[in-house]
Amino acid sequence: MINVPELFGSMVFGDAQMKARLPKDVYESLHNTIEEGKDLDIEVANAVADAMKDWAIEKGATHYTHWFQPMTGVTAEKHDSFITPVADGSVIMDFSGKALIKGEPDASSFPSGGLRATFEARGYTAWDPTSYAFVKDDALCIPTAFYSYSGQILDKKTPLLRSMEVINEKATELMHFFGHNDVTTVKATVGAEQEYFLIDKELFNEREDLILTGRTLFGAPPPKGQELDDHYFGAIKPRVMEFMEELNNELWKLGIVSKTEHNEVAPSQHEMAPLFVSANTAADQNQLTMEIMKKVADRLGLACLLHEKPFAGVNGSGKHNNWSLQTNTGINLLKPGKKPEHNNEFLVMLAAVIGAVDDHQGLIRACISSAGNDHRLGADEAPPAIISMFIGDDMSAVLEAVANGEKYESETSRMKTGVHVLPDFKKDNADRNRTSPIAFTGNKFEFRMPGSSDSIAELNTVINTAVADKLDGIIKKLKEGATVSDIVRHAVEKHGHIIFNGNNYSQEWIAEAEERGLLNLRTSAEAIPYYAAQSSIDLFVKHKIFTEEEVVSRCEILLETYKKQIKIEALTMKDMVLKDILPAAFEYQKDLSMVRSNATAMIFNKVAVQTDRLLAGVDRLQAAINMAEASPDTKSKALCYGAEVVAAMKDIRFNADLLEEIVGRGYWPFPAYSDLLFSL
Repeated sequence: MINVPELFGSMVFGDAQMKARLPKDVYESLHNTIEEGKDLDIEVANAVADAMKDWAIEKGATHYTHWFQPMTGVTAEKHDSFITPVADGSVIMDFSGKALIKGEPDASSFPSGGLRATFEARGYTAWDPTSYAFVKDDALCIPTAFYSYSGQILDKKTPLLRSMEVINEKATELMHFFGHNDVTTVKATVGAEQEYFLIDKELFNEREDLILTGRTLFGAPPPKGQELDDHYFGAIKPRVMEFMEELNNELWKLGIVSKTEHNEVAPSQHEMAPLFVSANTAADQNQLTMEIMKKVADRLGLACLLHEKPFAGVNGSGKHNNWSLQTNTGINLLKPGKKPEHNNEFLVMLAAVIGAVDDHQGLIRACISSAGNDHRLGADEAPPAIISMFIGDDMSAVLEAVANGEKYESETSRMKTGVHVLPDFKKDNADRNRTSPIAFTGNKFEFRMPGSSDSIAELNTVINTAVADKLDGIIKKLKEGATVSDIVRHAVEKHGHIIFNGNNYSQEWIAEAEERGLLNLRTSAEAIPYYAAQSSIDLFVKHKIFTEEEVVSRCEILLETYKKQIKIEALTMKDMVLKDILPAAFEYQKDLSMVRSNATAMIFNKVAVQTDRLLAGVDRLQAAINMAEASPDTKSKALCYGAEVVAAMKDIRFNADLLEEIVGRGYWPFPAYSDLLFSL
């Protein structure tokens, strides 16, 4: 039996370890830095480094690394040993405060969106004491930010931390306005649900598309998919349960509160959900979670797929970003309470979020854009590409009543089970709307658009900054004499068109959203430029999250990544057609020709038609790639890849999947969907 309380956080240099190992004055100074953002003294850093090193060595670490999150979307680390030579030729294990707080990785080999030239190589990593260090793979991992030599931001952590300071400042000011003078800090908190697929590793290794792109570029529909709804919340299979148990143990060691696990809708699809922590810690922990999922799966002969749409025809995978605000006194600013119509703090926060989402629809859509997410957004299992908000009929009625100065009558009811042995219970004020991209769920907002492979840092940076900006304007109005009713009325009248409590999957909603003036950015190539729209630049620059140059560079990186992902997929598809699918079809035709009958002749001809179409499709695909590459700039390249190249790929897939349905099973060169989805 595993002692979970003893296991939990055992590989983290957390608060308990600091308190036990640091002198009291050093601990208090560090604690003030973490909780209140005060400057870090070098003497404190030296003491922390020494204690951290001793603890890490006890845990088996021989090296340390500054663990950071460049714009590649994955974490980066360069390992240095604790070994330091001494005069007598021996070595000691040493680690200084200087080495703790600063590192020097090469900055020229990471994406910079034009901020850095290749010859400008120097970069710096800086210790983030608000995210605890941990031991992984026999190395002490120190969460850090990443900058260029000239001070430009090259990572995802720095803007998130800056946005958390901005929302803290504005939300604390709001609480003081309403008389909560005991509130000293307000933290943005996040719980990131993570969806994923598990398949057999041997089958994974037989698919070039899965290895190189993370998704299946080909695959005829299996006889059975998710039609029977028998996988969602179903009994967990033994191999999957073994994975989940080992994953939990590894996550718990690292202080990640992995709370919930279950089967998702599609065959072989699953989900884990952690508890809420600060947005910065949540972003770090989610990056760790994705890495550990892949490692645990590999140890158990499995492959963990984090692509947004690894299989056509069944549900894709997202990452639901549950966002809220918590004061140091324990108040959740997004909790309505029993009388939401009288909860001024909640009403103002709700108005601020509604206004922020409406004002920055394009930016929100842009920051969750990727080639992978394009396959998911707008499909029947995911929120559409149109940004809207669900707050529920009950909360909508509260806003209308407050805005109009009317009395609100709650309609709280109880669930009647109709069975004596089953308890009746109080119903929630609103149903859940799984079709909405942004849904209020009682004490938080659930942002359901991020893809399963995304870093959540980018989205939370945008949310924090946009809401803080809206709060800034609201607080000024309140101080000038506006009432909470005035604030709510303005939100309803100006931004109410962003609220939609109906079915976001319906075709009627697309037409209605257009009438409301909402953006419908169907592809990432259309959406990403909004990252560098003037309104986005103004927002980021005003709150000192980015310079204008840094905003433009991030937009460039997103576009460049998008077109590269599609190009890799297109070249992989071409490779598989020419080297795997066509040779398999020709081999099948050869064997068919050995048997003379009307049936074999008919099948032979069907195969011939599809192979001709495939070969012609490959030529069209190459022409589309050439056209995209000849486009004059990154934006036009991305648009061409998203339109011309993707269309050519869809045509090839259609014909290849038809061919798979004709060719004998023993001839087809890689595992079919039936094998991949039902192998565990």
